[in-house]
Amino acid sequence: MKKILLLTLIMLLSAQSGCFAISKDKGENKSMTNKIVQTAGRDILGNFAPEFAHFNDDVLFGENWNNHDISIKTRCVITVAALMSQGITDNSMKHHLQNAKNNGVTKEEIAAVITHTAFYAGWPKAWATFNLAKEIWNEPSQALTEKDKYAKTIMFPIGEPNSAYAKYFIGQSYISPVSTSQVKIYNVTFEPKCRNNWHIHKASSGGGQMLIAIGGRGYYQEWGKEPVEMKPGDVINIPANVKHWHGAAPDSWFSHLAVEIDGVETENEWLEPVNDEVYNKLNERSL
Repeated sequence: MKKILLLTLIMLLSAQSGCFAISKDKGENKSMTNKIVQTAGRDILGNFAPEFAHFNDDVLFGENWNNHDISIKTRCVITVAALMSQGITDNSMKHHLQNAKNNGVTKEEIAAVITHTAFYAGWPKAWATFNLAKEIWNEPSQALTEKDKYAKTIMFPIGEPNSAYAKYFIGQSYISPVSTSQVKIYNVTFEPKCRNNWHIHKASSGGGQMLIAIGGRGYYQEWGKEPVEMKPGDVINIPANVKHWHGAAPDSWFSHLAVEIDGVETENEWLEPVNDEVYNKLNERSL
């Protein structure tokens, strides 16, 4: 345990230690053994801090890393865990991850090491280390879709395709429940150019709907009135029995919270689609 603690301390003090080479060296028994040779200290700090360079090249790597009480692979794993615990995710961590791979640590093993260390060192440090490890083990990052990119800009989930009401929309929309008790609230997301049909929230008393824009840019329009642009933070109060539509701008995703207002004898009446002539007039507005 003392050796491990000492190794960890020295590794943290020399986080910028750089690369080292492994050379073949003949011992007294004439057998071939791997010997680590380090020159980064002298190459980078030799003229500025020669004593530190000596300790780095000759003691840390020259002696400690060449000690065979534990294997090089084990030392690599300990080093990665030590650096990760301190939140060191610069070039020194990339070097030691590469060194771990060179000395036999597999993708599955490094993933397990980082996961295990995360419980003691912290989840954000694990994420940062995983991002470097994926580069070293050549794991291609899955390209983000436009939906994924947009989802990162809003605080509520986009949810699933709005299949139940797809026939009342032009284009693709998504829906995610935010609250289904007391006050019903849904996050509705529209892909660019997507809009719902003209419709009416009917009620004999009360009723209606409130829209709270939370992402992107969209439009709301009441029958006989000019469309109103909606941006995050804008609120639209829709009285019951008013014909209207809402959806995304032609060049932007759009999300709003739809808040259902309690009323008596409430129902939605879906009407004709918003035709291209009406919708394309939005292009004449500031986009």
